[in-house]
Amino acid sequence: MRTLSFFIALIISTTLSFAQTEKGQDITVTIENINNSRGHVIIGLHTADTFMKAGAVQQTAAKVKDGKVVYTFKNVKPGAYAIMVLHDENDNKQMDFEPNGMPLESYGISNNPTLMGPPAFSDGKFEVADKTIELTISL
Repeated sequence: MRTLSFFIALIISTTLSFAQTEKGQDITVTIENINNSRGHVIIGLHTADTFMKAGAVQQTAAKVKDGKVVYTFKNVKPGAYAIMVLHDENDNKQMDFEPNGMPLESYGISNNPTLMGPPAFSDGKFEVADKTIELTISL
């Protein structure tokens, strides 16, 4: 009886621990057409709430190697996202602008839209569901 109680408790605790671990998907992004290897490339995974704001859902800064950067966001929960990329050549952790407001540093977003002004979340939006995702962003 004691052994049976132990096994029942073990099965219940194992089942509950697996139920609480919700695994998300991986998103691998390749950034291409980077002009030089100065500074870092900042890559941010955003929701509609964080897009064009300081706090990304996940973010990293990577060095350029052979004219590109490859990075994988891990365990991303299902939902709508967009990726923003900035080649921060001077490592000041922000986009620099010309006096007329034009960006001095290269940037891009998922889906590689042609932009005439600041990007909108809908321009770079993609859905994460039940499969890993591979994206390429050109600067």
